[in-house]
Amino acid sequence: MKTRTLIPIGLTSLLLITGCANNNNAIDERDQIRNELDPNQELRAPAEDGADDKLGYVRYTKEQMENNTEKNHSVSIDRTEMANMITRIMLRGDAFDEVATLVTDEEVLIAYQKSGRYDQDRTADMAKRTAMSVMPRYFKVYVSDNTSLINDIHSLHNLSTTEGDYDNTIQSIIKEMKKSPQGSNKGM
Repeated sequence: MKTRTLIPIGLTSLLLITGCANNNNAIDERDQIRNELDPNQELRAPAEDGADDKLGYVRYTKEQMENNTEKNHSVSIDRTEMANMITRIMLRGDAFDEVATLVTDEEVLIAYQKSGRYDQDRTADMAKRTAMSVMPRYFKVYVSDNTSLINDIHSLHNLSTTEGDYDNTIQSIIKEMKKSPQGSNKGM
């Protein structure tokens, strides 16, 4: 009789433990996503101490490259890291109170709330130059002090460049951004 009672209790306990473990994994995933989107999160520490102080260097011969069996020969950019870098650089000064940056495959969109100390043209110029100093030259940079665009940019943060309506949405935001000063193109 005790064995018949213990088996269902044991199975029920096992199911509860397994279910709670899976629930904890889901909570961990939600927390990870929330942390990735948290603008207050500090940049990740380098994997090894002093990695930021090291010089970057590689050397190959033509023969090594021809014999390379690597499947992915394309160059890629971590768009989230670029957006993070641009936003943090802009907020380190005193011209901006809030900044949202989206980096696509061809454009950088920056919407910001400027502080009262600088005029509209100057902040647009500062925002554009910051992005251009970080990104490769072929990126087109669009800026706006229209704070409603901050939420529009935020709504796109989970999109992929392969999604259907992606380009139309980006183009409509760019059209709206062009109504704001776009900064000087002198020296760019």
